Amino acid sequence: MAERWCYLAYGSDGFEMGSFNDLIHQPIRLRIMATLNTLAAGDPIEFVRLRDIIGATEGNLGAHLATLERSGYIEVLKDFHAKKPRTRVQLTRSGRSAFLQHVRHLQSIISGDL
Repeated sequence: MAERWCYLAYGSDGFEMGSFNDLIHQPIRLRIMATLNTLAAGDPIEFVRLRDIIGATEGNLGAHLATLERSGYIEVLKDFHAKKPRTRVQLTRSGRSAFLQHVRHLQSIISGDL
């Protein structure tokens, strides 16, 4: 049964592995996307706050954010606040859509609706 969803792409019931998003599914990127998805559209979070929520090192978080930014899923905003550099991150429209599609796919796997 555990193999069922892995091999359905070759079967006749219409399942497509393309709905599984490997870019988002990586654990740290999944936590990043889930955190950003809780914010309102256009509402950024500061890098240090995201780092604390995710529990990643600055370098690790930065690398994953760069991957998500290249995909167009997030936007990294850099500016100055009180004369100090500030980095904030927000989910793009396509990022929110990709995340929700990924979550729906995971829910279908869990419920066995494939």
